[in-house]
Amino acid sequence: MTTEIATLGGGCFWCLEAVYQELKGVQQVESGYAGGHVADPGYEDVCSGKTGHAEVVRITFDPAIVSYREILEIFFTIHDPTTLNRQGNDCGTQYRSVIFYHSPEQQDTAKHVIAEMANVWDAPIVTELSPAPTYYKAEDYHQNYFRQNPLQGYCAFVVAPKVAKFRSIFADKAKEA
Repeated sequence: MTTEIATLGGGCFWCLEAVYQELKGVQQVESGYAGGHVADPGYEDVCSGKTGHAEVVRITFDPAIVSYREILEIFFTIHDPTTLNRQGNDCGTQYRSVIFYHSPEQQDTAKHVIAEMANVWDAPIVTELSPAPTYYKAEDYHQNYFRQNPLQGYCAFVVAPKVAKFRSIFADKAKEA
């Protein structure tokens, strides 16, 4: 079996992690940081906005089951790619919309999907498209956050609706519960 990696930032990593953990063909989702200029940053450093990192998820998937294009189509459905450095009340460069590609093929696919999404959204797409930089795994307490804390306020009011949206739009792509 061959796997690929997708690295995406679309606001708080808890939201993306929770959705992609439910997608058929996804083997692992890990929350982390990428795109900054400080080695081995911690959560507080990233939240300060001074490291340049985005909160991202690193998705390991089987392209025979789910394509990179499908992963990106879901990405553009569960976050707002038109708000610069912001998702809802989360504001700062760490919450930017970003696709870090791992191959020329991923770059090409992402360019096409972004162009297609420009016809869907009413405002311009501001999603950054960049080569995958060094990735740093986030602290253990950020991993599987929604699964472990579904009733926590942010999870109940921000993450859960995104998971529900994924389940309603992409029901055929969701793993069996």
